[in-house]
Amino acid sequence: MDERSTLHACLGRYSAEHALLAANAAVILALAKAAIVLSDVIAAGPLMEVSARDSGVNADGDKQTKIDVFADALFCAAMRNVPVAAVLSEESDLPVELDSGAPLCVAIDPLDGSANLDNNISVGTIFSIRPRGRDVLSTFFEPGTGQCAAGFFIYGPQTLLVLAIDKSVAIYALDRQEKEFVLIRQAFSIPPDTTEYAINASNRRHWNGAVRAYVDDCVAGVTGERGRDFNMRWIGSLVAEAYRILMRGGIFLYPADMRPGYREGRLRLLYEAHPIALIMEWAGGAASSGRARILELSARTPHQRVPLIMGSSRLVRDVDAMHEGVEPLFEAGDAPLFARRGLFR
Repeated sequence: MDERSTLHACLGRYSAEHALLAANAAVILALAKAAIVLSDVIAAGPLMEVSARDSGVNADGDKQTKIDVFADALFCAAMRNVPVAAVLSEESDLPVELDSGAPLCVAIDPLDGSANLDNNISVGTIFSIRPRGRDVLSTFFEPGTGQCAAGFFIYGPQTLLVLAIDKSVAIYALDRQEKEFVLIRQAFSIPPDTTEYAINASNRRHWNGAVRAYVDDCVAGVTGERGRDFNMRWIGSLVAEAYRILMRGGIFLYPADMRPGYREGRLRLLYEAHPIALIMEWAGGAASSGRARILELSARTPHQRVPLIMGSSRLVRDVDAMHEGVEPLFEAGDAPLFARRGLFR
């Protein structure tokens, strides 16, 4: 193995100039060490006692599995040994204070998509790192532009780390023999013009008119206003969707809709949308709620939900344009304004 290409070596060069950068590197390395353990547990599947069976509900009312609890304990323990003031996890009501004098705060989804494990679909860990503000709680209520690093581990055919740091995005693959992440791609950009979109089309009747109009334009294909055919994708795993966007381009939509509990969107701002948005932007893409840039949004509560539209910049801008002047969720049915409205009308 080339020592120069390992995560440890790459972060060592990045952190050599400043104490805060060194703290940032220490946090990322601790997360990576915990991710290696979790990757082994996931790979063992039903051979391990830790499983995807229900174990109750988490702080925000979602079903919680045994492996969610295991992953949360694993990553929170890892943060106790590095300069982290507080950790906000999906599995806890409020941030857990660790060392109030430390320079960083971490928001984390320890195991995103755990329900997919029974179907052998890729799952992941998503994290956001921020400099600590005047107090640990207010730090988490600052806009996503305040993040100094973000990333996700994806546990699939390979275990990968997608890391946004120093205004760039790099990808590391886990060398299982050496128990080390190795750099495989760096400073790359999302393909700008791909004819793929991802959305759960079964919820069409609940979407607002702008989202329906955009998807209808895609479905119309070569006979419609966009003049070309599209393929639809939907995995149902945020990290898998984000990784496909990074590799192939296109657009992913998880909009707010009319169902109870979905009117403000479904994904969490602090430990899902904010870190994914940072990755998208630093890879040359974009991330929006349909009405605002995700990184400019601030949370009102620790588990604030938000719509998320991410992908190639031009495609995200197209969706934003179709939301202009439209009241949020005004069109519960096929309102006349959107009955035949398309992107180019």
